[in-house]
Amino acid sequence: MKTPLRVIPVPAKGAEDVLVDASGLLWTGTEDGSIWRLRPDGTKIDRIGNTGGRPLGLELLPDDRILIADAHKGLLAMDDSGRIESLVSDVHGFPMIFCNNAAVAGNGDIYFSDSSMRYSVERWKDDFVQNTRTGRLLVRRADGTVEVLLDGLAFANGVALAADESFVAVAETAGRSVVRLWLTGHTAGQHDFLVRHLPGYPDNIARGSDGLIWVTIASPRDPLVERLQRAPMRVRRTVTRIPDRLQPQPKRTARVQAYDDQGVLVHDIDADPEHFHMATGVREHDGQVWLGSLVEPSIALVETNH
Repeated sequence: MKTPLRVIPVPAKGAEDVLVDASGLLWTGTEDGSIWRLRPDGTKIDRIGNTGGRPLGLELLPDDRILIADAHKGLLAMDDSGRIESLVSDVHGFPMIFCNNAAVAGNGDIYFSDSSMRYSVERWKDDFVQNTRTGRLLVRRADGTVEVLLDGLAFANGVALAADESFVAVAETAGRSVVRLWLTGHTAGQHDFLVRHLPGYPDNIARGSDGLIWVTIASPRDPLVERLQRAPMRVRRTVTRIPDRLQPQPKRTARVQAYDDQGVLVHDIDADPEHFHMATGVREHDGQVWLGSLVEPSIALVETNH
């Protein structure tokens, strides 16, 4: 039996991520560029600002501003009046075209992902099927400098830090894995996997108030897609040129998992996708798990069994 969801509508499509702030209010961004703040019961929702781009991942900054990973605009910071500051728009002189998700360290460093150096968010399927492996994990230091930490990633996506900040994790959507880059200790600078062979394609990841790393499974594994990813590039490119309705489609699912810092599975929630599907954002807060979706005009709530 599928776990039930409570769906809370928002006024625009594509509430891709969800964030819970210090006062318990929820935040999400939609495909029209809007950033929304709403009460958990859905009784009040306010549009706080608009990025002029496509907001994806959301995080809290130490100064209580909202950090926005905007696919088109890069890393942005927005205060509660809607005023926006650009933090990172290009890397070494080249504009980012698919900034996706972020995690904020205690010292103010911001770890963030750039999913593709070839395709924008509107053409995510092209990058996914062609498996360009041009994704990157980057960091913006507290002094404003930007470094590339990992490249060659298979559609770099969600980002989360270890509880003790000993590593940073980044989801590889096309690789069905979560990569772990060590930041401290004798393995600093080396990378391995927090988890491999996920049952589907991970999107955003986030550390919950329970100390676990929550991972969205946006769509179940598709053997056809994975055969295409291994085909000659001319075949992959041909597939992505056919009409969208004829291309492989994400199957309806609303699934999230939670792992500890050793990569041990702790929770696996397979929720009812009838009224909400393609969970791309997840946020556990005080035993409640909130979901966002790249395609839905809503966020959703599911209770975990703590």
